[in-house]
Amino acid sequence: MSTLIRHHGGAVIFLTFVVALVLTVVPLPDDLRILRPDWVLLVLIYWCMALPQRVGVGIGWLLGLFTDALTGTLLGQHALAYSLVAFLTLKLHQRLRLYPLWQQALSMLVLLALGQLLMLWINGIVGSPMHSWLYWMPSLTGALLWPFVFLLLRGLRRAFRVI
Repeated sequence: MSTLIRHHGGAVIFLTFVVALVLTVVPLPDDLRILRPDWVLLVLIYWCMALPQRVGVGIGWLLGLFTDALTGTLLGQHALAYSLVAFLTLKLHQRLRLYPLWQQALSMLVLLALGQLLMLWINGIVGSPMHSWLYWMPSLTGALLWPFVFLLLRGLRRAFRVI
C-alpha cells in the first residue's frame, strides 16, 4: 500500500525563481554590477538542499537556459553550470543541511565559484577575453549573502508550508 504525498507550495518555489531571474537582470551602476551575486544559482542551491525530491538537475538546466536567454550569453552556458552545481548540491544536501550557516556560506563560496569557473572555461573555449580577479567577486558576494538568502527562503518555506 503506497501513500500519496501531496506537494504544496509549487507557486512559492516558482516565484522565488522568478524574483531571482529579475534580480539577475535589474540594472545596476557599473561599480555594483561586478558585485552582483548569481541570484538564480543561490536560490537553486537552497531549493536543492531543502527539497531535493522536487528541485534538481532538470530544474537547474531549465533555469540556466532562461538565464542564458535573459542575459544574452551563449545558450547552454548557465544551463551546464547550474545543472552541475545542482547535481553536487543534491549529492551533498544531507551534509550541507547539518552545517551551521557560516560553514554553509563557505560551501556556497565553493559551489558558486565552481559555477563561475565553468562559465569562464566555456568563455575561454569560444574565445571571449580573460577577466581580472574581480570576475570572482560575485561568488564572494553570494557567499556573504547566503545566510540572509537562506533565512529568507526558509521563512517563506515555513510560512507557506512548502513541502
